[in-house]
Formats: sequence, structure tokens, C-alpha cells
Amino acid sequence: MTSNGRLRWGILGCARISRRGLIPGIKASETGTLVALASRNGSTAADWGAEFGVERAYGSYEELIKDPDLDAVYIPLPNELHRSWVFAAADAGKHILCEKPLALNAAEAREMVDHCRERGVILMEAFMWRHQQRTATLQSMVQSGAIGELRLIRASFSFPIEPDDWRLDPARGGGALWDVGCYGVNTARLFAGCEPEGFRSFARFGPTGVDLSLTAEMKFPNGILAQIDCSFEQPFRCAYELVGSQGVIGVPDAYLPPPDQSFARLFAKGTVQDLNFVGSNQYASMVDAFGDALKVGGHLHFPAEDGLAQMQALDAILAAARSS
Repeated sequence: MTSNGRLRWGILGCARISRRGLIPGIKASETGTLVALASRNGSTAADWGAEFGVERAYGSYEELIKDPDLDAVYIPLPNELHRSWVFAAADAGKHILCEKPLALNAAEAREMVDHCRERGVILMEAFMWRHQQRTATLQSMVQSGAIGELRLIRASFSFPIEPDDWRLDPARGGGALWDVGCYGVNTARLFAGCEPEGFRSFARFGPTGVDLSLTAEMKFPNGILAQIDCSFEQPFRCAYELVGSQGVIGVPDAYLPPPDQSFARLFAKGTVQDLNFVGSNQYASMVDAFGDALKVGGHLHFPAEDGLAQMQALDAILAAARSS
């Protein structure tokens, strides 16, 4: 760490999510400082380093991993590369924030989680939406009975993609569920407060074999139900809804809120109440949650998770869709 206790970060790859998410997130955080960027193209790394004021730019991921002055790495690489670079980072003693989905399947996620635990490093899946102030407030409202007993969680996330997009390649972990449906599954698991025990799912599969559109239902042991849908062939939608015995909370722009202000709407007791939240950088909040975990003994704490249970749910949903 730096002399003032900040976590020293490196980023493996000059991906779009790095530019719009983690680079500004780390820079806006209270616990981290961005020290290094890496790309397979050295000139790209150098250009990004100059643009964002990052002192070290590496022309390979291996060079960044070997940097002894880094405490943590963020991995935004395509899904099929997560396992190998998580292993490499853990072997180098680096704590790891890995982009979702954590792995290609639950068996791979188990290997990654076990490997990181054996190496004594943190592995956290990068679900930034969990770290919004809005998320924490809405969870508190649900737990306090603002909508009665929670009965149903609904979530939708969709947008159209081009026919040559890598996310249509099954070997690379493609499919709408892995890319955007995972957010709805994550939402249901967070607000239900436990893991699902029953699954039903239907999908429209494309020529490459990946799911282009998918719907899923989950049943949780506490009686809460969830419905999610996701798609690569529908207009942009990004919302979730919390339905209780006495009210409903609707959440637009659920996972990508505007930077200046986020919003939710409460329908309860015959009234409608708009809930406004001051904008904040959800990526910075995620980075700080990661940094705070190291300060309290190196254990992930709420609202973070290691991602294994998430992958188990995704596997079960896709299996149900393929067998329906």
C-alpha cells in the first residue's frame, strides 16, 4: 500500500468497462490509487497511461502481474480468460476484482475461489450496482417492512448487439444470461437474502447455440419468488421491481444510473412517493468496499460476494432453459 494507506491498483486490459467504470472509479475512490495499466499492445497501454495520468504502462499482462508494487488487480478481460488470469494474479499475491460473470461455469468458479483462498488473496466479483447507496437504502426499506413482506422480485436487462459480437461465441462464455441476465439473478439473490432452490427457464437460442433471449423463474426457501428476463435482441431495458404484500418499489436505470441522481418509486398504502438519491460513483464505492475488506482482515463483507453461488444459480437457470 502507499504511505497513506491506499491500495495500489493495476488493470489488466484496456477494455470499455475500464474506461467508463474502473479507471474513474479507482481515481474517485477513497482507498485506492491507480498505478498501472496493461494491454497486449504496448502503444495502447502507453496512450491510455498518458491520457489518464497512470505512471506505469505495460505491453503485456504478465509484466503487470509481476509488478511488486501492486496490491490488487482488476480483470475486465473476456469471460474465457478470467480463470487463467485470476490464477496468475493470485499466484503473484495480488488481490483480485474480477468482472462478471466470474467464470464460464460453477465448476470453474469453485476452482478460482479455492485457489485464491489457498493463496490468501481476496477474489471479488465486480457487481458494482450492489454498492450504490440506492441499493442499500432500498434493502433497508424492504427489511423494515415499507412494502410489507417481500413476495416477488422482477428484473429486466436487454439491449441489441451486432451479429459479429464476441458475446455470441459459446466458447467465450457468450449468451444474454451470462452478460446481462446475471444482474437480475444477482438482484434476486441480494434482496431475497438467500440462495434459490427451484428454477424454471425458457430461452430462444441463436445459430451459435447461445441464448439470445431468456426468461427465468426462481423460488427461494423463504417463499420469495423471482422473475428475470434478458436479451441481446430487444430494445434497451434496465430495471427491477420489488413487490411486497403491501406495496411495490420500482427501480429504473437499475444497474446504470445517471451520474448526478438516481431514482426509485414507492407505491404503498394508496400513495405514490418518488425516492431521489444523490448521484455517486458506484464503481468508486465498489473499490472502497474492496479496500475496506482488506482493512478488516481480508474477508469479503456485505454487500460483496465471492461469486460462486452466483455461478451456481446461472448454471441451474441455463440448464433448465436447455432442457425445456
